[in-house]
Amino acid sequence: MNPNFYAHPTAIIDTPCKIGEGTKVWHFCHIMPNAEIGKECSLGQNVFVASKVVLGNNVKVQNNVSIYEGVICEDDVFLGPSMVFTNVINPRSSVSRKHEYKQTLVKKGTTIGANATIICGNTIGEYAFIGAGTVVTKDVSNYALVVGNPAKQIAWMSRHGERLNFDDNGIANCPDTNEQYQLVDGKVSIIAP
Repeated sequence: MNPNFYAHPTAIIDTPCKIGEGTKVWHFCHIMPNAEIGKECSLGQNVFVASKVVLGNNVKVQNNVSIYEGVICEDDVFLGPSMVFTNVINPRSSVSRKHEYKQTLVKKGTTIGANATIICGNTIGEYAFIGAGTVVTKDVSNYALVVGNPAKQIAWMSRHGERLNFDDNGIANCPDTNEQYQLVDGKVSIIAP
């Protein structure tokens, strides 16, 4: 383990695991063996990180989030308070399904709002925005804004977290950064940072 991170005295960190420089692990967190946490991350109060979970750099995990085996979060992901991951499609107390864990991939820059639920086996695209309380049951496109139960796409978001309003030519500018985006065949990409 790297000693250049902060862990509150109430945190439990099982070894071996990897925790990057500048990361902060706050009150009552539990990190299981073989978890990997990148640099400059923040794990709020009462966060659980299971074995084999991978968190990239600058991942912000708010209070009361459990990140179960099979979850991979790339860099710059935000996990809102009390949001939920699953890792088995059909759990039963009397049936062991540890061999059936499904991978969930949360790509770079994604925001997942408070109390959202991410059903396992799905990929959340880069810079997607999952609204508070949303239940994600299928893959989410890059830059998509989804809300509801089940999740429904209602708009597109910039890397800066602002809604994009596309013109008739499929071009939009982020209102805060003026980055330019293009919408082609239902897919958004940045064309001018």
